[in-house]
Amino acid sequence: MSQPISKAIVPAAGLGTRLLPATKSQPKEMLPVGRKPVMQYVVEELQSAGLMQILMITGRRKQAIEDHFDADPVLLSALEQAGNETMLAELSYIQRGSRFFYTRQSSPKGLGHAVGLGAEFVDGQDCVVALGDSVIAAEDPAAPLRAMMEAHRALKAAAVVAVEHVPLEETHRYGIVIAQGDELSPGEPVLMADIIEKPPRGTVSSPLAVAARYTFSPAIFEALQRTPPDSQGEIQLTSASKLRIQMELPVYAWLFRPDQRRYDVGNFESYFRTFVDFALADERYGYLARQYIKAKAYEL
Repeated sequence: MSQPISKAIVPAAGLGTRLLPATKSQPKEMLPVGRKPVMQYVVEELQSAGLMQILMITGRRKQAIEDHFDADPVLLSALEQAGNETMLAELSYIQRGSRFFYTRQSSPKGLGHAVGLGAEFVDGQDCVVALGDSVIAAEDPAAPLRAMMEAHRALKAAAVVAVEHVPLEETHRYGIVIAQGDELSPGEPVLMADIIEKPPRGTVSSPLAVAARYTFSPAIFEALQRTPPDSQGEIQLTSASKLRIQMELPVYAWLFRPDQRRYDVGNFESYFRTFVDFALADERYGYLARQYIKAKAYEL
């Protein structure tokens, strides 16, 4: 069995154009969901999964990400002197022993290109890729990733890709996975037969969409170098994964369990839904949000 995975790449370089004007100067990964920005949920998930070396792929107008994860001794000292234990606990993500690294994707050349910038950081080891605009909701948000990492090592996989069910009429919006053999069971890795980036409407019957979490062997970087740009001039991570399947390397799909769900903030519809669900579930203020929504519903 290979050594434990300790490194994660978090692509966060997207322009966020579907969320303008909110993202004109604020990275979409730093938009608040409840009491935390999106990226903090991602980092806390990685930390809970034991991934303490984290490379963030950023871009222009993304300085707020680096600032958020930078140590702030003055702030922490002020909170300690004030005896504000609650707020100190909220900031524990910057005191968990993680090492944060940053590099920029200077122009939008696709998710695959962004991940490829992490080759030197990974340095020949297996790694995790977690998209910075997607949050996992579960009793233990890190459980899916831990299970994927365990499966990756046990199976000596080239990749394990998280997937989720989506309506067939929406498959054209996603990277779609076609699994080998029987229907994929939640929490059980199954070999992929194919993966297709945003297939045209009505051309696939699989409802399995790529769901923002991956484990990769270091060979992914060679595959990315061999992957040509698409019609938009972008290098797609899905295309590099497809190349590895065609090379008959073991690429697995891993379906979220029913109590595990991915939320993304890629557009206003999904962002509003994410914010509302997390606000309602908030352990401190959720009951107030629920009372308010009930009152508003009564008014309507």
